[in-house]
Amino acid sequence: MLTNRFEHPLNEKVRIYLRLEYLIRQMTHSSQLNDQWQHQIFFRALFDLLEILDQIQVKSELAKDLDKQRAKLKNWLNIDGVDQTALLAILDNLDMAHHRLIAANRLGQDIREDRFLSGIKQRFSIPGGNCSFDLPALHHWLHLPLAHKQSDLANWMKQLAELTEALNLWLRLTRESGHLQPQVARRGFFQHEAEDATLLRLDICPSYGVYPMISGHRNRFAIRFLPFDEGASIAEAIEFKLAIC
Repeated sequence: MLTNRFEHPLNEKVRIYLRLEYLIRQMTHSSQLNDQWQHQIFFRALFDLLEILDQIQVKSELAKDLDKQRAKLKNWLNIDGVDQTALLAILDNLDMAHHRLIAANRLGQDIREDRFLSGIKQRFSIPGGNCSFDLPALHHWLHLPLAHKQSDLANWMKQLAELTEALNLWLRLTRESGHLQPQVARRGFFQHEAEDATLLRLDICPSYGVYPMISGHRNRFAIRFLPFDEGASIAEAIEFKLAIC
C-alpha cells in the first residue's frame, strides 16, 4: 500500500539535525545533475547550511550524541540473542565517525574561505538576487565545462564529509531504534506518551486526504490530522503506522 512518510523532532537539536540532513540531500542530488537551475539550488542549500553551522555548535553536540549512542550500544555486548558481529561493526563505525568529526576543522571553514563562494553568498539572501546581472561570476561558472563544475561541486561536498557521515549515522541509528506499529486516530486525533523519545516517524495512506500536525516533547505528544482540501470531511477512524524513536 502506498504511504506518505512524515517525521517530527521532539527536541530542538533533532530539529536542527533533520534540517541539515534535508539540505545535504538537496546538495547531493543537485550536484549530480547537469542543469544550471539545479546547481543554483545547490548553492542556496549550501548557504542555508552554513547559516545553521554559524548559529549552532553542531560539531560538539553531534560528537556528544555519537558518544551517547556508542555507550548505549555497548550495553548490548555479550548479551544472548544479539548479533555481536553486526553490533561490533556499528560500534566501529561510530568510533570512526566520532574520530573524524572531532579531528575535522571548524565545519564548513574551507567553504567560507572560498573566494568564489564568499563572493556570491550575500546575493542569495536577496529575492531574485542570483540573476546574471547581479552575479556575473556565478553566470560565468554556470557555463563552465561540466567536468570543471563537477570537480568544484565534489570538492565542496568533500568539505562536509565528516558532518555528513556523522549525521547520517546518528540519524540512521535513531530511526532504527523505533519500529512502526499500527495505530488509529479517532476523529482525526491521537495522543500518546513519548518516554524520552527524540523523533516520531509516521506512515499514512494519502487516500485519507489528510496530513498530520504534530506537537509535543520527549514525554508526550499529540497528532491532529487535518484535511488537505478545505472543507473536506475527516474519516471517523484513520489508520496509520507510528514509530517512537
